[in-house]
Amino acid sequence: MPEPRTAASRWIDLCDPDADALRAALPTAVHETAFARIMRPAHHDDEPRPRLVAHGDYVFGVLAFPTLTADGAVFQEVDVVATLDALVTIRKTPEPHTACEFDDVRNAALRENSSPGLCLYALVDEIAERFLDIIDRFDDSIDDLEDHVTEWPSSQVRSLISSTRHDILHVRRVLAPTRDAARAVLDDRVELDGDTSLFPRDIELRFADAYDKLLRATDGLDLARDLLAGVRDFHQAEVANDQNEVMKRLTVVASVLLLPTFIVGLYGQNFKHIPELGFHQGYAFVWALIIGTTAVQLWYFRRKHWI
Repeated sequence: MPEPRTAASRWIDLCDPDADALRAALPTAVHETAFARIMRPAHHDDEPRPRLVAHGDYVFGVLAFPTLTADGAVFQEVDVVATLDALVTIRKTPEPHTACEFDDVRNAALRENSSPGLCLYALVDEIAERFLDIIDRFDDSIDDLEDHVTEWPSSQVRSLISSTRHDILHVRRVLAPTRDAARAVLDDRVELDGDTSLFPRDIELRFADAYDKLLRATDGLDLARDLLAGVRDFHQAEVANDQNEVMKRLTVVASVLLLPTFIVGLYGQNFKHIPELGFHQGYAFVWALIIGTTAVQLWYFRRKHWI
């Protein structure tokens, strides 16, 4: 008769295990492809595709969520193997960063002596909460951009918009399949062989809550993307308006200098029979003409609010 499992053995957590440690911890034999997938090291720029798939007497899954660092979005991967007896989670460390932690969630599940299916729900729900936290960080960053878009240098604004947009796209590519993985449990597409279900009705209802959080995260991410697009459009309009103001001033300067240049060029021609050359006050007349035409142009441009 098999030995009854203790609470601690219901959720076995490993971090970057070697092959021997992993095989010793797994509650059942897994396919070689799944084993190779678990043993594959994580990379900080890798985008694992989350999923939950039933394989006979166990469920194999890949769960992931990004964390925002100074280098951008870094993906934390957690592989899972769940049976009716135990849940094994394998956390991977994305170099040169540290692995994620779920100690609070795991300890709470162990205190309640939760089933493996309930433990898996707790893990998915915690990941959904972390997605919501990331959306809140995006919202705060975009609010900060909106408040200072007219004050910060254009290069800084463009850099922040580009990096935030890049992170939003990366988060979306992981959030969507995570949502689909939770939906697979609700649609009974993750079922073990036999009559006993890893996810009875009460656990499915809890997965509905996690699925709802992931839907909210998806909607929040779409809203953040739209808000960021609005900031980008406003910034581009501001840059275009500043360029128009500069071009307007340059046009005014060129127009003001055009008539004096024409007058000087006209009377600077090498001809003897120009009537004005015989004027005793010809020099003063030219200066008066230049000053008068310049004043008229400045008055006109000021009236049009061009200067």
